[in-house]
Amino acid sequence: MNVILIAVIVLGAIGLIAALVLWGTAKKFAVKEDPRIGQVGEVLPGANCGGCGFPGCGGMAAACVKACDEAGSLEGLNCPVGGPDCMAKVAAILGLQAAPAAAPKVAVVRCNGTCENRPRVVEYDGVRTCRIANTTCMGETACAYGCLGCGDCVAACLFDAIRMNPETGLPEVDTTKCTACGACAKACPRSIIEIRSMKGAKKMGVVVECMNKDKGAVAMKACKAACIACQKCVKVCEFDAIHVENNVAYIDPEKCRLCRKCEDECPKKVIHAINMPARKPKPAEAPAAAPKPAAPAAPKAEAPAAPKAEA
Repeated sequence: MNVILIAVIVLGAIGLIAALVLWGTAKKFAVKEDPRIGQVGEVLPGANCGGCGFPGCGGMAAACVKACDEAGSLEGLNCPVGGPDCMAKVAAILGLQAAPAAAPKVAVVRCNGTCENRPRVVEYDGVRTCRIANTTCMGETACAYGCLGCGDCVAACLFDAIRMNPETGLPEVDTTKCTACGACAKACPRSIIEIRSMKGAKKMGVVVECMNKDKGAVAMKACKAACIACQKCVKVCEFDAIHVENNVAYIDPEKCRLCRKCEDECPKKVIHAINMPARKPKPAEAPAAAPKPAAPAAPKAEAPAAPKAEA
């Protein structure tokens, strides 16, 4: 009995000493967190998508507090999920004025290689992920730059904003649900999804839906809707918003004024407008009017005959 009691007392003493050591260590090396970080974290949406550029909403909250102390503003910080309303609440907590709302952004699929435009030449029988298909083969088509169609972007989206169209074989983005978090762009091994600045509340824009960097003749063999770098769009643009680089055109969203002249000019119909009304068909030219028949000439009056002289 004495042995058991002694063992209990010794173990209790060891536990007490260890607890005191841990308590002292915690007190000495404690890291005090600014209470504002927790307050900001409560108004953030908690999606932890990384679209803000920080590791989760906790990292975003810490960055906001740091920006408040060092710069005195939240310029350059944005929560794509919460939007302007969320950032206004963050600014109110930190005693700052809300930064002006940034231009809306959405994910844009820069590929128009539908099943009709880009027929399959082989059958991929491996694991159905774009990343593995990209590292093991060129995909099921002859285009080494287009969508692989396995749906990695769909699996990466946390907001059900992107889906695969079974008819075209391409992903489609629902701009009303897209938060521009960038998860789909990171999941795409060929980088055909761009997080793009748009204009207006309707998130309108004009995009070149092609990434093929091959020359025109080679690109056309792989896809009927490939950019051939003809530069007709460059010549028609009045705002210097389009440039051709590496045999493919690109529209600068900051310079674009949505005039859509490039869309009409493109011979391969690679340029498409997003969230903009359909173009009205141009009125057919009226056929040239047939020339009116000439009016018949009036008969000339005959001059009276001269009187005959009498013999």
